[in-house]
Amino acid sequence: MKSLFEYHFTELSEEIFEIIIEKDNFYVERIISFGQKTPEDTWLRQERAELVFLLKGWAKLEFRENDEEITMKPGNYILIKPNEEHRVSETAPDEETIWLAIHFKE
Repeated sequence: MKSLFEYHFTELSEEIFEIIIEKDNFYVERIISFGQKTPEDTWLRQERAELVFLLKGWAKLEFRENDEEITMKPGNYILIKPNEEHRVSETAPDEETIWLAIHFKE
């Protein structure tokens, strides 16, 4: 048995991406951030939809289309549509931010 809240990494200078399960039409990954963010001039865009749950810490997400910034706290979730340009503008600098992301084809 594993826990979403436990990890055995000593170096958190880069985000950690861990695929929990992967199938033909979807995959689930755990992401651990520690103050990381998307570079200022970069927008993320992916072919699959992404249902993101924030489990621990906090984060700010920006969406390019409507120039919206949202703050996520533990228990919050959001559906990012395929090809929706977004970026992580900030994550908690003094604690882990743990995400659970489900990527799937619509």
